[in-house]
Amino acid sequence: MTETMNKTDKHDDTQINTTLQQRLQQLLTSLQLDDAPAGGALVVYQAGECIARASVGLARPEMAWQPQTLAINFSTGKGVLAALVHVLVSKQLLAYDVPIAQYWPAFAANGKAHITLRQVMSHQADLFAITSIGADSEAVLDWSYMRKKVADMTMTQPDQADAYDSAYSALIYGWVLGGLVEIVTKMPLAQALSHYLTTPLGIADSCYFGVPDDKVDLVAKLAKDFDADETATSKLRQKRQKPTLKPDSANTLSVYNHLPSAACWQQQALQMQRSVAASGTDKGHHRQPALTTAGISGLYFDTSHLNLKNYKSALIPAGKQPIDYYQRQTLQAVIPAANGVASAQALATIYAMLANGGVWQGQKLIDRATFEQLSTPEVTGLDAVMPAPMYWRLGYHRLFSVCADTAAGFGHMGYNGSVAWCDPSRQLSFAFIHNFDTTMLNDVRQFALTEAVLALIAP
Repeated sequence: MTETMNKTDKHDDTQINTTLQQRLQQLLTSLQLDDAPAGGALVVYQAGECIARASVGLARPEMAWQPQTLAINFSTGKGVLAALVHVLVSKQLLAYDVPIAQYWPAFAANGKAHITLRQVMSHQADLFAITSIGADSEAVLDWSYMRKKVADMTMTQPDQADAYDSAYSALIYGWVLGGLVEIVTKMPLAQALSHYLTTPLGIADSCYFGVPDDKVDLVAKLAKDFDADETATSKLRQKRQKPTLKPDSANTLSVYNHLPSAACWQQQALQMQRSVAASGTDKGHHRQPALTTAGISGLYFDTSHLNLKNYKSALIPAGKQPIDYYQRQTLQAVIPAANGVASAQALATIYAMLANGGVWQGQKLIDRATFEQLSTPEVTGLDAVMPAPMYWRLGYHRLFSVCADTAAGFGHMGYNGSVAWCDPSRQLSFAFIHNFDTTMLNDVRQFALTEAVLALIAP
């Protein structure tokens, strides 16, 4: 462990809320469900101080999860990239409403001359379709190549465009913003991230787009890969299937019914049943709803509204071979919208700075005017890719809760169900990362933990 992390830990321990930490540890342990030895870590900050940390399970064989453990967090890293951009706006190296092409002339190709940073960061630029640029899973590992491809790409309207106010740019977003950062800072993205964001926050050794060679073997792996070396794992890649919804065991159902949010979830599910009945589409007798993974997830995501054509256009590159994000080569690539690697401690620190209006330990990283812009919703309508109202800010979506008032909150979740968020009205930040083999659409841990934190900490 580095000297920087030792200093951070010592500082954080002085403000730990022992009762809260013990409660969250119990919750996180119960939410391991039937997926041991996989696990994860969470960190909570309030008013700039770490007040709780918890971890459970193994990140790698013989390596227990800790708040400082590195993990790939997929799109949760978009919030890190956005924070870097906002620091650069505060330093007047960028502006939200100046066309990107004024900084990056090549970006003007194919009708993109007037697209602004604000449009890209709020997913309103029609630059969401990875399928439109013909890059396969091997090409996306090539940072220089992908920068050129997105500079030259055309805009693509989503399917049924009139029904949507935004189209989540799941992959393209990172190359556009990362390329822009490099141009205005005259630094490689990794250097700019360290110089402007992670070094000032004291987390430069635990937050990356492109993991250094000496850190790759410290990144959490999927448990199903624990017993396979890199060569053996590579032979299985073509057989690897995406995570699927497993039947809920008796243990899982019992855990759900004893969570702090159980009563709230049941009330919300009843209200949904009554709403359906009132619409005349369901005339059945309604009982107290059972809390299942699918049922709880349905309180946050309405998959009946998932537009598969748009979803696939945004997330699936050309070619038959999917991207294996846990592969060494992929971890070391620069795919800023999708392969951010960080610890829970690092993510919670970034959001603690945001929860405090852009100030961290006396340093003003983001000025007040910039913070007001980045935290204000730009989109209130439906998104073409995500099956939920996202209320996009500049680089962040709303804080997902059905049990608390979180109008001021924002953050970003990842494909695997990792999440980091802040609520400036509570001066609160939270990060949860893991190596469970799940997706945000078939796992409810982030929601259970978020609701618990909001319930356990007074507004």
